[in-house]
Amino acid sequence: MSDINYSLAELVIVACAEAFRDDGEVMVTGIGPLPRVGAGLAKLTFSPAIQTTDGECWYTSDPVSLGKRPEPEAEGLCTYDRVFYTLWSGKRHAMVTPVQIDRFGQANISVIGDHKKPKAAMLGARGFPGNSVSHRNSFFIPNHNTRAFVSGEVDFVCMAGYNPERYLNGRPPLGLDYRIIVTNLCVMDFGGPDHQIRVVSLHPGVTFEEVQENTGFPLARVEGEIPTTPAPTAEQLELIERLDPHGVRKTVFKDNPPGDRRAAA
Repeated sequence: MSDINYSLAELVIVACAEAFRDDGEVMVTGIGPLPRVGAGLAKLTFSPAIQTTDGECWYTSDPVSLGKRPEPEAEGLCTYDRVFYTLWSGKRHAMVTPVQIDRFGQANISVIGDHKKPKAAMLGARGFPGNSVSHRNSFFIPNHNTRAFVSGEVDFVCMAGYNPERYLNGRPPLGLDYRIIVTNLCVMDFGGPDHQIRVVSLHPGVTFEEVQENTGFPLARVEGEIPTTPAPTAEQLELIERLDPHGVRKTVFKDNPPGDRRAAA
């Protein structure tokens, strides 16, 4: 265990950063504050070649911090047209936060319930269908429970996944490339048999049984003892503070105390 005082949000940021290790020169998009800070942390440490943006129209020399900030140093133009050219060419890695995800990695941000008469209507599929088959993707799920990790299929499939029944001509989409899932309980990947979702690390104090209980489908696990998710280093915490000087990260898990591994219900 680390003697360094850190929060669940900071642990998750470090885990999110690992999604972008060895990515090379690709455009990285972290959706939401923790994936975004994670992407910036990766660029400032072990993946300097990744390209981050200001969220509008510029590639930036340094990752842009959350909240009010000085004018970022622009490195190159990143128009809407260039964004789509980049993602369609496969040179992008996004970390997204769907409302539902199933055992195949199919994800939903559109509706809860029947599409004809939903219980709740949300964003619509937006760019999820094309993004899922054009470039690599990872996921951040802040509340690991059976409402998010559903049994059966998601209510509305917005992202393609490793579901053989939905493959065209019996083959998965050529660009389908899912990397990791970071939650408030653990880190998972798609490294189980037939791309089964697999637990690869547990956050401090969490058991595999607890993760399985909060998941609507059977999980695979790495062989042997499941490792503990690495704690932030002092250097990483300093960089996180630089990337989030206004403490936005502290609001994600409803002000859990430092070292608390669980998100508020």
